[in-house]
Amino acid sequence: MGILGTIFTWWNGATFGTRLGLRGKTRVGEDALGNVYYEGGTDPNGITRRWVIYNGANDASRVPPEWFGWLSHQVDALPEKALPPRRTWQKPALPNLTGTPAAYRPAGALERGGHRAQATGDYEAWTPGE
Repeated sequence: MGILGTIFTWWNGATFGTRLGLRGKTRVGEDALGNVYYEGGTDPNGITRRWVIYNGANDASRVPPEWFGWLSHQVDALPEKALPPRRTWQKPALPNLTGTPAAYRPAGALERGGHRAQATGDYEAWTPGE
């Protein structure tokens, strides 16, 4: 992304103003997707402010659950200190796939041909006046 993109577009990553505003803030960690997390200062209620700088497009569904808990003050300590290790049966979090070729498309969706299985015999169509 060029210098003009950094100044004027927020949807492709952090803007110049955001990066400038993070001066003096503490970098606390990075997740597996490359998102970087910062902490510093307080809001008017005395709550510590927390930020995420996305690696790539700004999409909140790309924040893993453990870091979301930290960002929203559900957990005070960093995820690697506050949470138990990931279990072997747990799948990694996925971003929202809506609008991508990998999105879920049920049977009968136009993208899958628009045909669905016939209704079973227990279905009776309603007609007015009956």
